[in-house]
Amino acid sequence: MIAETARRVRENVQKVIVGKAEIIDLALVAMLCEGHALLEDVPGTGKTTLARALAASLGCSFRRIQFTPDLLPTDVTGLSWFNQKEQRFEFRPGPIMSQVVLADEINRATPRTQSALLEAMQERQVTVEGTTRPLPRPFLVLATQNPVELEGTFPLPEAQIDRFLLRIAIGYPTQEEENHLLERFRAADPLADLSAITTPEEITTLQAARQQIRVEASVRNYIVAVARATREHPEIELGASPRATLALYQASQAWAAISGREYVLPDDVKEMAPHVLTHRLMIAPQAQLRGRRPEELVADIVASVPVPVED
Repeated sequence: MIAETARRVRENVQKVIVGKAEIIDLALVAMLCEGHALLEDVPGTGKTTLARALAASLGCSFRRIQFTPDLLPTDVTGLSWFNQKEQRFEFRPGPIMSQVVLADEINRATPRTQSALLEAMQERQVTVEGTTRPLPRPFLVLATQNPVELEGTFPLPEAQIDRFLLRIAIGYPTQEEENHLLERFRAADPLADLSAITTPEEITTLQAARQQIRVEASVRNYIVAVARATREHPEIELGASPRATLALYQASQAWAAISGREYVLPDDVKEMAPHVLTHRLMIAPQAQLRGRRPEELVADIVASVPVPVED
């Protein structure tokens, strides 16, 4: 059921996004795990288009928040205002009260505003003036940041980075894909005609089905071993947290489900490890001077941890 729905959503999104099947699947992994994704790439590679096409395909409400240095927390969560006609306070919901939220250039906002997302991302609720309000379900935050342009940006705090299930790099299209892109957008924007493939209620059912994907004890031990190896690596100053271990477990389940299996293989863990772990690691200063990157260290760890084999 999950694999068939994922195939239909993927094909629908690819009416707008040329190629990038794995990128679309990773966004679906975040949705199935009720997690969030950090889209990190240079401008113009289709991050915003991907978010809009995914929301339209899933039949979910969509809001975009443009993060700027003068953005206030209430601009994200909403605020209470006094209705003089009714002589009472009313809550005006912010753009976070949506099912798919695009936090565009999240690292351009101040830490105070960035922290307004923490409760929403983790607890699926917002608290405004002492009143807690639940967010609609399903709920997915897709945050973008430019890894090249650092002037006028505020690095995301570790606590917030750890709440992103995945980091996804879209990358440039191939020459063939870029030619196809020009042809597709020659007459009109196909996003305007994109129809919903599923419903929010069906997505909630698929999220529950993902939890039933079987993970054998040996594979579970392998997931824990990979996460713990990041804490013991001499070139890593801050390794993966227990939340990251759980994220790797859930993402492996979702990847197996999208692949049409009811059980997780070690290959699923290997596939998800770079997307789940790299943005959570803090590299030691000496390793940074040697030009070591998180992707290389995760690859080394995955290669060094013994893989469980069938008896």
